[in-house]
Amino acid sequence: MKVSNLLASKGHDVATISQERTVADAVALLKERGIGALVVTGPKSPIAGMFSERDVVRALATSGEAALTQKVAELMSAEVRVCSSSTELNDVMTTMTERRIRHVPVVDDGQLVGLISIGDVVKARLEELEHDKKDLLDYVSAR
Repeated sequence: MKVSNLLASKGHDVATISQERTVADAVALLKERGIGALVVTGPKSPIAGMFSERDVVRALATSGEAALTQKVAELMSAEVRVCSSSTELNDVMTTMTERRIRHVPVVDDGQLVGLISIGDVVKARLEELEHDKKDLLDYVSAR
């Protein structure tokens, strides 16, 4: 299965935030959208970084409440792994597992076109396994 198949059912909506906004703004957006990560935008390319709940927890543990006034750029993960719509979902799963990341932006021709989460990958894999199970049961029942 390709990433494009997953995006076709999931959609292409991606929550973003400017690297100049505060951590408090990012936390409010995470809560409002009920999500775990934001793609951070900046002056270069479509992605300046990723900002996740993990970043918030680390900042609060280090700086306490003062972390909420920091800029997203100060706490975001600047090294971002991306994929394209044509990437195989198994390759995305491997990247997530090896790099211990939960979100991978989808970029086509320099444009941000989606975001794949570990939950999306697990759901797609479970659906694929259910489909395979049904096919096998149908095959065995036909004998």
